[in-house]
Amino acid sequence: MRIILAPQAFKGSISGLDAAKAFRDGVLRVLPEADTSLVPVADGGDGTLETLVDGSGGEIHECTVLGPLGENLVAQWGSMGDGKTAIIEMARTSGLALIPDEKRNPLTTTTYGLGQALKSALDKGYRKFILGIGGSATNDGGAGMAQALGIKLLDHNGESLRFGGAALRELAAIDMSSIDTRIYDTEILVACDVNNPLTGPEGASAIYGPQKGATKDMIRELDASLKKLSDIVETDLGKQIDKIPGSGAAGGLGGGIMAFLNGTLKPGVDIVLDTVGLRAKLKNADLVITGEGCLDYQTIYNKAPIGVSHMAKEMNIPTIAVCGMLGNDFSAVHAHGINAACSITNAPLTLEESSVLSYKLAADAVEQNMRLILLGAQIEATRSQGQNN
Repeated sequence: MRIILAPQAFKGSISGLDAAKAFRDGVLRVLPEADTSLVPVADGGDGTLETLVDGSGGEIHECTVLGPLGENLVAQWGSMGDGKTAIIEMARTSGLALIPDEKRNPLTTTTYGLGQALKSALDKGYRKFILGIGGSATNDGGAGMAQALGIKLLDHNGESLRFGGAALRELAAIDMSSIDTRIYDTEILVACDVNNPLTGPEGASAIYGPQKGATKDMIRELDASLKKLSDIVETDLGKQIDKIPGSGAAGGLGGGIMAFLNGTLKPGVDIVLDTVGLRAKLKNADLVITGEGCLDYQTIYNKAPIGVSHMAKEMNIPTIAVCGMLGNDFSAVHAHGINAACSITNAPLTLEESSVLSYKLAADAVEQNMRLILLGAQIEATRSQGQNN
């Protein structure tokens, strides 16, 4: 059998690459002659950096940036093995996980550190970027990022705006004259997993503001601020970003990257699967094993396992999912090409315990799946033999 092993990271437990290795161990226990290919995947959120760097033989780099509260922090970005593509997760520079709950305030948090990480990669010669923008702590429409790259955001007195989403209410002009000109020679793909517009009831502030610490009053203020940004972008840059699907991603960062950096928004899973070359690797495969930390009804909204299964289904390749847990309405995935799904948990375990044991549990679960597949083949062979007799 030729088997493609394409899990994403089990968040907080095991990386996509290590999950694929565990899957391989489980397969080879039953089918030692099987031809296995490890193709860890991601959807633009957590794990995208490691997935693309590890899968391509790339490298992790460090740089010092301003965090979302304006503090200094050491952030990581990656380069792929092609020597041309840089991978940046904005969560590493401006992410919600970097801020204690009691300090979350999207009125003041900034994406400035993301712009600094971009400059760090530009300094090393990279001109192609994949930006994963999930997990943001910000609602500034990418204003801080723009400022870090030399773009001037000015108020009515010609003064530079302070950091944060609320400051955009004072925006009067955008001056691109001091932008880092290397941006003009750069291709930027934004790995985006939401389709929200910039403003309005389905926009960045209303939908994602609360998880970043925004009250109802703050949401109204932030929404008005992003509307002001949209208006000035249209006036000064000639671009309409307000209603574009995905412009509201990461507190309006999706729209800001389009406006300031001419970036292109694409579903994160599509970018990753194209980058790792999954379609070519599926050729002549007999089985695909994918997985994630929690498989549930949300998985069908173009998360990585569904991206994998859709591609496999187009090629008539069966797919199974081996996951940390099976959540609410997980069976919805069966209509999207995942033929069967199972959890790696084999006893009552705490999250901490299952995380520590995740490699062994994943290998054991895949082993049992392979035994079931082998049993099915033996039953079919026996039936065929009986019919011939």
